Amino acid sequence: MTRDAMPHPSRFDATGLRRPTSERFDVRRLNPPNRLWGANGVAFGPDGRLYVAQFLAGQISAVDPASGDVEVVVPLDSPVQAPDDLAFGADGSMYITDLTPGRVWRRGPDGDYGLVRDALRAPNGIACVGDRLFVNEMTVNGRLLELFPGGGDPVVLTDGLALGNAMQLGPDGHLYYPHMMDNQVWRIPPDGGAPELFARDVHDPVAVRFDRGGTLVVLSRGIAGLVTRIDLATGARSVVASGVAGLDNAAFDAENRMFVSSFASGGVTEMHSDGRIREIVPRGLDGPYGISVDLGGTVHAADHYRLARLTGSATDEPGGATHRLMPFVHGVTADAGLLHVTSQLGEVRTEDPTRDTNRLRATGLSEPGGVAVAPDGSLVVAESGAGRVVRIDEADALTVLAEGLAHPVDVAFDERAACYVSDDLLGAVLRIEDGAAVTVADGLGAPQGLAVRGDELFTVEVAHRRLRAISLTTGESRIEAEDLAVGLPPGTARADPAPVAAPAGPPRQFAGLAVGADNSLLVSANGEGSVLRLTDRRHDSEEVTVR
Repeated sequence: MTRDAMPHPSRFDATGLRRPTSERFDVRRLNPPNRLWGANGVAFGPDGRLYVAQFLAGQISAVDPASGDVEVVVPLDSPVQAPDDLAFGADGSMYITDLTPGRVWRRGPDGDYGLVRDALRAPNGIACVGDRLFVNEMTVNGRLLELFPGGGDPVVLTDGLALGNAMQLGPDGHLYYPHMMDNQVWRIPPDGGAPELFARDVHDPVAVRFDRGGTLVVLSRGIAGLVTRIDLATGARSVVASGVAGLDNAAFDAENRMFVSSFASGGVTEMHSDGRIREIVPRGLDGPYGISVDLGGTVHAADHYRLARLTGSATDEPGGATHRLMPFVHGVTADAGLLHVTSQLGEVRTEDPTRDTNRLRATGLSEPGGVAVAPDGSLVVAESGAGRVVRIDEADALTVLAEGLAHPVDVAFDERAACYVSDDLLGAVLRIEDGAAVTVADGLGAPQGLAVRGDELFTVEVAHRRLRAISLTTGESRIEAEDLAVGLPPGTARADPAPVAAPAGPPRQFAGLAVGADNSLLVSANGEGSVLRLTDRRHDSEEVTVR
């Protein structure tokens, strides 16, 4: 049995037995699927398991730290939309910050949900102190609040937070919390009083935690995975690099073992004080969304919080090496050593990995998605939220190629320089001709990823989890692969949440598609966190070792 034939349980398929089927293609994974949809807040529950909030999906799972077994406790279709942090009360209730809707929930020991508070601004950090509940807001001029599950208006302890996040009561009786924008750690008495700046120049602090000995542990959200330990009495510091990019939160068990999460690549990792790590739940891809392949065969994946790289080699990291942390990256295309990316911030950028430079090409777009390089070197982008396809020239001037679409997702060019666009709400693939969108194929099931190979156009129909090929010569259309792990898992009742104004909102689904240097097709299986490589049996293609 090959490694790829082994069962790989995932967030899409708990059994790990589902497989794509195709009469035309051999289908292999370039990386194993991911059990988690990113990993944010973590806390040990009364049962000794580690509970992991997954903001990107809207679910919470419980992890057995001994076996690594994962069980979904708060599913995708629960009332909670975007859980970012959690804490347990004295009675065993789980309290959850629901970031983008601005809510805090209580999930009782019996599994029932109750709304504690709404109309908050990006509630994130949460802490239970006995029977008391504290929450802070991850926003500019955010507040630190005491909430009352039994009813009553919140009490504001302080405002002026420069992006709050994970916080905890220290052994000195103060609540400690980070200012992510200012690289500072602050503290405040929970019974009221003036906030006090405790530590300056802490690298990208995203979470503050205390180990069982009372040492303050501060996690960095940067690419090096820095962890800073600070002695409360003396202020003495030590810093280690773990290599876990995008740390998010941490929890200590009864034996003072530290377990950390990563918003960038998920997973649960045990981390020793010297920076050594041991994976409990392997890290992986949060999406992926847009994907592209450079001339060397490296796959570049837009993974919402980072650009990841996969070479298809057995030496690859399971979730792909992190090239760069990049907020809300959604689409990517490789071109002559450059990477052109779109982000949920409404931006288009050109990245030069060799020179480590980043050039802003456009801003203020509405949900930019797929991006392609036109034959003349300009960039063409599917602006999903505006129903447009736009062109960005070398001088960064923007023009509209087509408008009036429902929800364009991806774009691709054929050998004759014709531009195609997929529209998942129209259920169609269209060709842009003189400013108009002409239907090439319709009646499709939410077509998203788009790629042209020779005289064939391929698209991923997310609603039906299949790959469709359309002949550009005859117009003939046929299904070439089925049961792809794209979109939300089978049986999920909830649709994608609506886009929100906050830049930190969860991503729209985007199952990307690309043509490899060896003429294979690459599919972003965003339902499970892998990249699928489809090798055409009718072509001579180099086989790649996969896992």
